Amino acid sequence: MKFDYIYVNARFIERPNRFIAMVEIDGEIHKAHVPNTGRLKELLIEGRKVLLSFHDDQKRKTKYELRFVEKDQIWISVDSQLPNKIVKEALENRELEVFSDYDKVNTEVGFGKSRIDIFLDSDKGKFIEIKGVNLELNSWGYFPDAPTSRGSKHLEELIVAKENGFDAAVVFLIQNPLIQGFSPNKITDPKFSKILIEAYYKGVEIYAYRADISPIGAVVKDRLPLILS
Repeated sequence: MKFDYIYVNARFIERPNRFIAMVEIDGEIHKAHVPNTGRLKELLIEGRKVLLSFHDDQKRKTKYELRFVEKDQIWISVDSQLPNKIVKEALENRELEVFSDYDKVNTEVGFGKSRIDIFLDSDKGKFIEIKGVNLELNSWGYFPDAPTSRGSKHLEELIVAKENGFDAAVVFLIQNPLIQGFSPNKITDPKFSKILIEAYYKGVEIYAYRADISPIGAVVKDRLPLILS
């Protein structure tokens, strides 16, 4: 996946709400949209370098979108919409070895009271929910970084799908190259962690993949180890 953004270098100042970041560009303060409702407290630190995409669209409330944050001289993606696009492209190119037997990749397919990210047309059919992971502590990745009732609901729907004869899986896509493995964040959201473990024991497949994401593009790189409990 290639990016064609027009980038602007800036420094992060503050985040007055979930959707807006105040940034400094050439000595002037501007607003930038934050495409991620997670807390991102370990990344969005005052003075840290950020990379914005510029959008000259009168319909937008801001001209800037916060795409990357620099940590340890590495650009880390904070775009929560990107993981779905990366995994979809990898599936369409048949680059994920754990998913092989399917005819078509469908997106945003309704099941129960939710819309699941991906449905693979196959003999049984497989629902796949995708979660982007940014939070890193001591080289280990955790999700979520804020309580997510929506995330728990999606897991419950996957369990029901599995009980109704479909295959089901969760893919945690690691957006931070410093991360070497993955676990659910049982301290921040014990309910999500509990349901994820329940889903695993009921046959829902759980995978963690690391993506190689840079300002010029993104691709799924490798599969990472999991510790669920």
